[in-house]
Amino acid sequence: MFGSRAVLVLTSTARFGESDRPTGFWYEELAAPYYVLTDAGVEVTLVSPAGGQPPVDPASLTPGAVTGAVDRFRADPDALARLAATEHLADLDASGLDSVILVGGHGTMWDFPDNPPLADLLTAVLSRGGTVGAVCHGAAALVDIRVAGHPVVHGRQLTAFSDAEEELVAATGLVPFSLEQRLRALGARYAAGQPFAPHVIRDGQLVTGQNPASSARVAELVIEAMRPARTAPTRP
Repeated sequence: MFGSRAVLVLTSTARFGESDRPTGFWYEELAAPYYVLTDAGVEVTLVSPAGGQPPVDPASLTPGAVTGAVDRFRADPDALARLAATEHLADLDASGLDSVILVGGHGTMWDFPDNPPLADLLTAVLSRGGTVGAVCHGAAALVDIRVAGHPVVHGRQLTAFSDAEEELVAATGLVPFSLEQRLRALGARYAAGQPFAPHVIRDGQLVTGQNPASSARVAELVIEAMRPARTAPTRP
């Protein structure tokens, strides 16, 4: 996959709305895709709505949440330097871009929807046969995307953080909307696996993972989807 380009998009939101509960991006959902892509020779750029260092959800650094990929990233000076200086989303040069992966974390529920630069990026990539992957709450970016006048998720098989998982992390009353229910309302063929178990769905050039445990597989399927996309556009 040398010569391929991918962007990982992270949230810039550090709190659950007006509450005092901290959030941000989920570290496994950055680290696992980052290394799946870079180890495969894909050129990776990190971006966020505000640019600079994005906030980390502290819960993603607790012992039960830290994985080998997280440890590797936090010991990697080059990766940490990229994270500290994410490119401003609105300044991103998307020419020649093969794929986008939307990194999850609850912060995305606030700054991924109603985000014109992000919507433009995803629409452009999908329309020219590129691949979009979304991990967990990263799928919040998809709720406003329309292709040919229709919601991009309409009729598509996909997954995202489930209502059951939201209850288990005591966030149901804090998030601005139910991601599962919003996707269903837009006509998505939403399906969830067991809470916090790996569950990934690929539908054409759209790859979605339910939760942090799904992160690496999302990136693997994004790479798989990128291969034919470099020769002929497929279904957006």
